[in-house]
Amino acid sequence: MSNQNETSSDKEKQPDPKIKVERKEGEPTAAFKGASWAALLIGVTAYFIGLFNATMQLNEKGYYLAVLVFGLYSAISLQKAVRDKEEGIPVTNIYYGISWVALIVSISLMGIGLYNAGSIILSEKGFYGMSFVLSLFASITVQKNIRDTQRARERN
Repeated sequence: MSNQNETSSDKEKQPDPKIKVERKEGEPTAAFKGASWAALLIGVTAYFIGLFNATMQLNEKGYYLAVLVFGLYSAISLQKAVRDKEEGIPVTNIYYGISWVALIVSISLMGIGLYNAGSIILSEKGFYGMSFVLSLFASITVQKNIRDTQRARERN
């Protein structure tokens, strides 16, 4: 009877083996992917909450929404064009140039809009600027992670 107690207590002390998901070479870690998605969701959500609670006119809210969408699209497009060129995938100079111009224009529109916004206090301007930049950076990182994951899985 004492042998049974020792055996059952030994089983209780041993942890269950954890199933480890194998990560392919070149694939970002799950933590990095999660942090990138979290940063994107936090940035965009904060920006939207700020717009929803703002006392500005509806057309001004639409302007800031359009600038965010334009910025996100242009940042992802530029990241893809840069990555394609680096990997030897053909990218026309016109598309590459337009991607750069679009990102610069979106950032400029945000800056000019915030600079000229008389109805927004300085702390709100900083809030919009920071959530905009966080969203742009996170969108680039998420797109990079998606591409790296796809590339790593294609290799194997």
